[in-house]
Amino acid sequence: MTDRFSAILIRKESDTQRAEITQLSLPDLMEGDVVIEVSHSTVNYKDGLVVTGRAPVARRFPMIPGIDLAGTIVESASTDCKPGDKVLIDGWGLSETHYGGYAQMARVKHEWLVPLPREFSTGEAMAIGTAGYTAMLAVLALEDAHVAPEKGPILVTGAAGGVGSVAISLLAKLGYQVIASTGRTNEEAYLKGLGAKEVISRNELAGEPRPLGKERWAGAIDSVGSKTLANVLAGTIYGGAVAACGLASGMDLPMTVAPFILRGVSLLGIESVHMPKPRRLQAWAGLARDLDKDKLSAMTQTIGLKDVFEAANQILAGRVRGRLVVDVNR
Repeated sequence: MTDRFSAILIRKESDTQRAEITQLSLPDLMEGDVVIEVSHSTVNYKDGLVVTGRAPVARRFPMIPGIDLAGTIVESASTDCKPGDKVLIDGWGLSETHYGGYAQMARVKHEWLVPLPREFSTGEAMAIGTAGYTAMLAVLALEDAHVAPEKGPILVTGAAGGVGSVAISLLAKLGYQVIASTGRTNEEAYLKGLGAKEVISRNELAGEPRPLGKERWAGAIDSVGSKTLANVLAGTIYGGAVAACGLASGMDLPMTVAPFILRGVSLLGIESVHMPKPRRLQAWAGLARDLDKDKLSAMTQTIGLKDVFEAANQILAGRVRGRLVVDVNR
């Protein structure tokens, strides 16, 4: 265990935010009963917001960003885990109220830890990260709503992004016919390689929403929000369900109640940050069972800490395909 380690630290003075790589020591870390030697983190849309300061996600400064991390425990005051255990964390306020994963060391609460599934390396777990874990939560929610493969196709919006890429792979493995909606139609071969049967332009869902549209899909996983989500709901068949897990286009939802009271459509909210541990374990077990590792590899790029700043801007601009893993020692 090293005395000094590298980390991205965000400082804020007045209204100016500055993020840079710096050297810290263990006493600089926040409270917790477990110390982790971090090997990997990842770049999610939310990470882009934190690193750039585009939205007020971080609620204290200074802050180490990175909403995910994976690594090996080196110190533990908890009887629930021990040095040498490989673990991961998604959410729990990392990079919002607690120092996150863009550092070579972390001190956290043991309650936040998920044992690393034996099917994955720490790098693969971060290739999944919050985006893939959220996708699995959305799949579980559709299954709980009895949206089975025989009911009809499933639409995935923001399909070339992290949530969308993992969702397509999972749904295809489970026997669903997947329709992928994307603004990057040049990624059609990539999306079909993940398992999508049909690729449509996001423009089909970007117009002013009507109360109801043609019934086109039995369910959907939406990471876009706003008009897109309204149009997705309007096109859902009788008794279908839509899992909403993102707001890339906005937090508003300009629609009527028509899909809910005339077609019995369900809107399923997906929250991942404070999800109770039993559901987290269920989600990670599902990922270990149903996620094709070859497809995971095909959707993943690995970068170093120094590359996070540019990656943050790229992901907010919608120019990141699939998943970005951060090797914090690179």
